[in-house]
Amino acid sequence: MRKPLLLKEVERPTFCRKCNGVMVYKGLGEYRCEECDAQEFDDYGKVRRYLEEHKGANVSEISSETGVTHKSIRDMVKEKRFEIIDTRGGYLKCEVCGASIRSGRFCPICEEAYHRKVEEEMRNERKNSFAGYGENMQTEKGSKRFTRER
Repeated sequence: MRKPLLLKEVERPTFCRKCNGVMVYKGLGEYRCEECDAQEFDDYGKVRRYLEEHKGANVSEISSETGVTHKSIRDMVKEKRFEIIDTRGGYLKCEVCGASIRSGRFCPICEEAYHRKVEEEMRNERKNSFAGYGENMQTEKGSKRFTRER
């Protein structure tokens, strides 16, 4: 399995470029300065904003215009933040069967099979760890259950 996108891999503004104030996260990749109310965007916000203005742009265009790397954009698509609208496919492949997909890591068939497998493993683990009366009881044979001191 591939590791999720880490905070270090995404460029996030922390201090304002104009007044050096603290940037506060407002949502959807947007940050605002506490002091001068300047607006900046992290990598996700840059890509999202560019796509709102240029629907149907490809990864190369997005990367060259926003400065966000191809890898970061690809990871955002794998995290299902964006979806590929081009019907030709080929940019993303299912990690199990290799079919062309529009977002995420697996095609719908492999994703369902993966989740069924995980659920089954959890059921088996729960069943094996379950111990009650008569099942997996470990007692000392012949010992008294309670003793009374006189």
